[in-house]
Amino acid sequence: MSSFTQCPPLVAIPPDYKLYEVQCDFEYHVGFEESIEIIRIPKGFISDGASIPQFAWSLLGSPLGEYSAAAIVHDYCYRYQLYTRWRCDRIFLEAMQVLGVALWKRLTMFWAVRIFAFMAWNKYRKEMAKNG
Repeated sequence: MSSFTQCPPLVAIPPDYKLYEVQCDFEYHVGFEESIEIIRIPKGFISDGASIPQFAWSLLGSPLGEYSAAAIVHDYCYRYQLYTRWRCDRIFLEAMQVLGVALWKRLTMFWAVRIFAFMAWNKYRKEMAKNG
């Protein structure tokens, strides 16, 4: 099974506290624990955590929860377009399993990003194209 080097401590960023800064470098090994396919998240990376709408917090949880490290890996994959969108979303699903997120919750979150996250993906794709 895949692995994290450590789960990142996060600090909320004022004024609205809806963004979080990763406080230490960490890695996610894709596919299996000693995989050489590694996603490295640097200290200082900014994430919004899991993009769960507030009305769904009572069911799934808030943006920070047991799935936070997986959400940060997913945000990083999207932001830098490391893989195809499908691959980024599958890594998110895999990472939630590594973290022990319940099957119903990880499938719900996976399908939510499959259906709704195309807007974020397209935004970052345009930024990457513009910045070369």
